[in-house]
Amino acid sequence: MMAPQVDPAATYRQEARELLEQLEAALLDLEETPDDRELIDSAFRALHTIKGSGAMFGFVAVANFAHHIENAFDDVRKGKTVLTRELTSIALAAKDYIRTLMDSPDEAPPGAGDRILADLASLTASAPAAGGKPPPADNGEKAPGLRKGAFETFRIRFYLPPDAVSLGTNPFLLLNELRSLGECTVVALTEAIPPLEEIDPARCYLGWSVLLTTDRSRAAIEEVFIFVLDDMTLSIDRVEVTAEEPKRIGEILVEHGLPQETIDQALTRQQPLGQILVKTGEVSPDQLAAALAEQRHLREKAEAAKSTAAKSETSIRVPAERLDDLMDQVGELVITQARFRQLASAIGDSRLKALAEEVERLASGLRDTTMGIRMIPIGSLFSRFRRLVRDLSRDLGKEVLLSTSGEDTELDKTVIERLNDPLVHLIRNSLDHGIEDKGGRAAAGKAEQGNIHLSAIHSGAQVLISIKDDGRGLDRARIRARAEEQGLLPPEAKISDAELLQFIFHPGFSTARAVTSVSGRGVGMDVVHRIIEALRGSVEVNSVHGEGTEVVLRLPLTLAIIDGLLVRVGANRYVIPLSTVEECVELSNAEANRSSGRNFLSIRGDLVPFLRLRELFDAKTPADPHPKVVIVSDDERRVGLVVDQVIGDHQTVIKSLSKLHADVQSFSGATILGDGTVALILDIAHLIAFGQADEQRRQAS
Repeated sequence: MMAPQVDPAATYRQEARELLEQLEAALLDLEETPDDRELIDSAFRALHTIKGSGAMFGFVAVANFAHHIENAFDDVRKGKTVLTRELTSIALAAKDYIRTLMDSPDEAPPGAGDRILADLASLTASAPAAGGKPPPADNGEKAPGLRKGAFETFRIRFYLPPDAVSLGTNPFLLLNELRSLGECTVVALTEAIPPLEEIDPARCYLGWSVLLTTDRSRAAIEEVFIFVLDDMTLSIDRVEVTAEEPKRIGEILVEHGLPQETIDQALTRQQPLGQILVKTGEVSPDQLAAALAEQRHLREKAEAAKSTAAKSETSIRVPAERLDDLMDQVGELVITQARFRQLASAIGDSRLKALAEEVERLASGLRDTTMGIRMIPIGSLFSRFRRLVRDLSRDLGKEVLLSTSGEDTELDKTVIERLNDPLVHLIRNSLDHGIEDKGGRAAAGKAEQGNIHLSAIHSGAQVLISIKDDGRGLDRARIRARAEEQGLLPPEAKISDAELLQFIFHPGFSTARAVTSVSGRGVGMDVVHRIIEALRGSVEVNSVHGEGTEVVLRLPLTLAIIDGLLVRVGANRYVIPLSTVEECVELSNAEANRSSGRNFLSIRGDLVPFLRLRELFDAKTPADPHPKVVIVSDDERRVGLVVDQVIGDHQTVIKSLSKLHADVQSFSGATILGDGTVALILDIAHLIAFGQADEQRRQAS
């Protein structure tokens, strides 16, 4: 089978998107610390790489536009231009425009690029007027300020970092850039190449010595290496060229750093250094033996260090579609393994059972490894909202700081991809409705700058994502009034605080007095609720009037494979997510009768309401004489689920329900068992809410 063809343009777009994210992060940090040289260099390198690679892969418009922004930041690096908030805002707008040129150039607003360059020209002296066309990237034209025709010769020696090639750096492109600067003589330095059997194909062992005659400056040569400069070994020395006889090899070696005494001795002696020194009596044989032993020892240590470095962590870029295909294949393997285990148990052969257990162990390990590959830090999502908060706070005339924690918390990539819209709506609501304006905060005795804190933390098999602000909090009286006005709540009906706050997620529900460009239509929070429920998660709201609001999203770690508890109710089997199970107890008929009609079970002194799943699912078969109760929990809420039989643990491959079953709220999905039958996965959050609401109705009646 032929390997899939790699699309260079797609590769460039993917790498450029990462560079644009890096650029945006650097620009946002520079607003707080405009004198940070490292951040300025980071922004410059990102622009330089986008420009150079864009020209290489045919993105001429991107390269031309990025060239102007790069020049502006080059002026900042050299101290010719002061980095102000206005310049940062222009650079952020330029970043957005570059993204548009790269992904959908036909949709770029007419004249947008010219307006950005005109704003840039007003702040930096080196920026061209709007509409000006720069030279193609790295095409060898003269750098600004050079003396035309003033040729100089430079000796350039460089070694790239060992992992440069594996990270995508092509040394031949660097050499071609040097050749574009003038007349070059290039020699490969091969002394660091190990024997063939020790070569790591992912490492770069070569170095290069380049003699370059050019009318470009030393800075132009350094720019060739700007995006690998931090980790490489580079020396650039000016070489004097005269009309006299060319230098001898010994003189050149001395200029390369070899002592003159060594050259003189080599000219008269042709034996190894140790032998020469022993013969002349300057070193004893024992001293020589000790020195040689020390040399061997140091060489062994150096080789061990090289081996350790060669085993250092590396990474490769894999298309997301391949990860999805791998997860699907692992899911099918888990289902097949369950069938194999059931078959081995039915046959009763001990050897077959042992083999089934080994296959189960390997499948479980492969499942965990595959799921680990799909897990990515949520910080990649959190970083997107810094720009959102910056721009919205300025539009609303507020000063708001976004702080984050738990960025290293990992979550399935599918979950993270679908979390963007809910978090955008929640942050926009916090900015528009939650955080007061400067006058309101001053009247409430609060700091002028508002704060929105975004955090993530693991909690068992779930991840809790919190969006917390220090604004005015939710107005419960207004929420109740709107709910009664829309017919969602009968007048003077008794309702808990948590249930009252849940009305903000109802479609079309809004407490805003006016519709703005940011919010007020009652759509955003409904979107949040629907998407989180589709992810098998839940939303909690906590608010203190005058102090702020916190919205907590509870999400599963993965949407692919979970550990479940397989139970039987009537003739059907169901799966309960194991992460929600606390314990299993028996429910005798005597205990059921002693409840006097109230569905409560005493668990170590605590009263826990329980649901009879036979009644809920309308089971027709006779009830088991010894039913079991599975105690499940969701945060602080606990409910018992009465089942006929607890079968055991089960690796559950989650399959989505069809659109015809979209309104069935008791189930979150389905799975295929080892015998080929289907078992439904219980939606524990819904069952707990139903059980507690049912008990409240019983108490009220």
